[in-house]
Amino acid sequence: MATTRASNTPSGDRRVRRTQTALARALLRLVEERDLSRIAVADVAELAGVSRSTFYDHYRDVHELAEAACTAMIDRLVESLPMPAVDAEDPLAEAAASLEAFFASLAEHAGLYRALLGPQGSARVADHIRRRTAAAIHARLSEEPTAQDDDPHDVSAAFTAGALIGVASDWLHRGCPRTPAEMAALTWPLITAVHPLPLRPRSRS
Repeated sequence: MATTRASNTPSGDRRVRRTQTALARALLRLVEERDLSRIAVADVAELAGVSRSTFYDHYRDVHELAEAACTAMIDRLVESLPMPAVDAEDPLAEAAASLEAFFASLAEHAGLYRALLGPQGSARVADHIRRRTAAAIHARLSEEPTAQDDDPHDVSAAFTAGALIGVASDWLHRGCPRTPAEMAALTWPLITAVHPLPLRPRSRS
């Protein structure tokens, strides 16, 4: 994740978190109206209700704010990946629904993701997405829990993560021509073909 200028401030500082949240929300609103490259620090600060100097207390520029906002959203998005619990009542239906939610979340902030995952985008964000997604897939398909920051050498999980992110990026840059439901229906069989999921319920004690 991007390192902000407030990184030496205790994470529990509510005032810092409130300011960063306000700046992120302002950026997300602005990126719905115009390209990221056309958004100035003054635009974000004004909409967030803070001064420019306050903005610079937290971020170097708009691009760093965008990286921080995007990686934070990715961490939440990872939780919606199509890795159903093996003891779910209907794991296949659960997986399809979570994959649809994944694409819907991307579409909600398509402008920001397009900017950061495009040819002139952020390598840091792309790597963050790859690592988080691969780790989440590994954790859900493994009997052993994996720490959030671990980078397991799981080739199949990394391959699946790369394929999913590649499809999502292509979809975003084409202007999301298919609905999230259609993308889920098209993508889910490809994921299971490469990396079948353990769908048989665990025995209950």
